[in-house]
Amino acid sequence: MAETGATASRNRRTLILLLAPLTILLGVFFLIPLGIMVVYSFLEPGLYGGVEWNWYPYNYGRLIGWPLNDYEVFDPIYLKIFLNSLQIALMTVAGTLLLSYPAAFWVASMKGPRKSLVLFLVALPFFANMLVRIYAWLLLLRPTGFLSTLLESTGLIIEPLDLLFTNFSVIVGMVYVLTPFMFLPIYANVEKLDYSLVRASRDLGATNVQTLWRIILPLTAPGIIGGSVIVFIPALGNFIVPSLLGGSKVQMTGNLIERSFLQSRDWPFGAALALLIMAFVVVLFSLQFSRQSKSEGQGTR
Repeated sequence: MAETGATASRNRRTLILLLAPLTILLGVFFLIPLGIMVVYSFLEPGLYGGVEWNWYPYNYGRLIGWPLNDYEVFDPIYLKIFLNSLQIALMTVAGTLLLSYPAAFWVASMKGPRKSLVLFLVALPFFANMLVRIYAWLLLLRPTGFLSTLLESTGLIIEPLDLLFTNFSVIVGMVYVLTPFMFLPIYANVEKLDYSLVRASRDLGATNVQTLWRIILPLTAPGIIGGSVIVFIPALGNFIVPSLLGGSKVQMTGNLIERSFLQSRDWPFGAALALLIMAFVVVLFSLQFSRQSKSEGQGTR
């Protein structure tokens, strides 16, 4: 027993030593900046930018309606921007899922070097700067760009398409940038899929739709959920794609936070907005994972 206890203690110390660098890294580059944001969100905005070290909870009142004082007024435009950001993020998740799900099965069916090549091509955009890739979409979607010119030459349209600076162009850019983040988790689940269950369902008389709905989707659901989370979070807070493809006509929370810090220099308001968005995402996915854990627990009983 004493030897077992000594072994367990030694393993625990080894685990602590292995986790110490990651813990320090997270503490320095995540927890400390997050703490600074929390503090700044309750400080008074400086007259010429920055902060005044006075207790000032009214930054949140401008966003959620309480608390307020004589200088802060609730403005529903922020709620409208958040709802628009939520809509674009959800449509981005749907677009990446529609592209990635069938593609994952197609790639999983390949063999040897061909599969490795396709997986490399999926990861290839990570080797190019995102700004360069987004600027390419500017050239494609502008009224005199390739897409509009092609459609005009085929006679499908009479006037050039005005696709830039719309929700559509932002969603296209988001889907293009974030598709690999959806594809890789789904592909990992599809690669492990037990096809004997698929064959068994067909032997028992299930149609292709029934097999997809009752066998394939539940088995690949962890990849779908994981990919959706990985895509949804950066899509909700993204500011580069909306700035370039949306211009001033498409406002998202990421643009609002960026302008609060860099242009208006209202750091407390930007910090409050960022923390509210973060809190919304944490609560949303905590509820989802709690529901998933309960359903898995009921399934094992």
